[in-house]
Amino acid sequence: MVTHSPVAIPVRAETPQGVVETEVNGRWTLPASPDVEGSTTTSGGPSGKPTVVLAHGAGAGMEHPFMRGAAEGLARLGLRVLRFNFPYMDAGKKFPDRPPLAVGTWRSVMRFAAEHVDGPLWAAGKSFGGRMASMAVAEGMEAAGLVYLGYPLHAPGKPEKLRDEHLYGLAVPQLFLQGTRDTFAQSDLLEGVVQRLEQDQPGRTRLVWIDGGDHSFAVKGVKREPADVAAELGAHVAAFLTQDPSLR
Repeated sequence: MVTHSPVAIPVRAETPQGVVETEVNGRWTLPASPDVEGSTTTSGGPSGKPTVVLAHGAGAGMEHPFMRGAAEGLARLGLRVLRFNFPYMDAGKKFPDRPPLAVGTWRSVMRFAAEHVDGPLWAAGKSFGGRMASMAVAEGMEAAGLVYLGYPLHAPGKPEKLRDEHLYGLAVPQLFLQGTRDTFAQSDLLEGVVQRLEQDQPGRTRLVWIDGGDHSFAVKGVKREPADVAAELGAHVAAFLTQDPSLR
């Protein structure tokens, strides 16, 4: 059993068009019996387990069954999760925010989380959300590490245009969860990226292939609810987060 608590998160982002100040929807998903102060504050407690801040992909917001399932799966394993929407999603727009606003949103949400929980904060995201998290860390956002639920290494059918250069300078652990049928990441190319990251920082990067999974980890010919698919990914995430020496 887990608990859900909605929150409003203030956002301030510097963009080429000027400073954007707005508010986005968020939702805490917490283990059944955390030490809760109000609806938005939790104590890290003696376990020292981390909090996962989780961003959605380009096409669906934080309330999509996949996102809810991912949050609940992690919470059932004892981790606190804060989901949030990017501004374009709350505004009902079709196209994702440009990187300056998306990165600024990530910074604001991580700052909000740090004000309400103690312990390590991990930045995680599905596709676009994970990529924007990595760009935010590359630009100085503090995070204990990064988790990618399907990293969009390249656009489908365009493997010659990789989105990897900023990853190599990140001095944090990185976990890649990727379906073997994901058209956003040709397997040999992603394996090459991870090998290079491992060479730069041994033991800090892990790649987990989900056999038969597409960009949403659905397996062809197997009927499963997106929430159940996402919840199962939680075990890989929790293992990576809690086994990292810096979290002990």
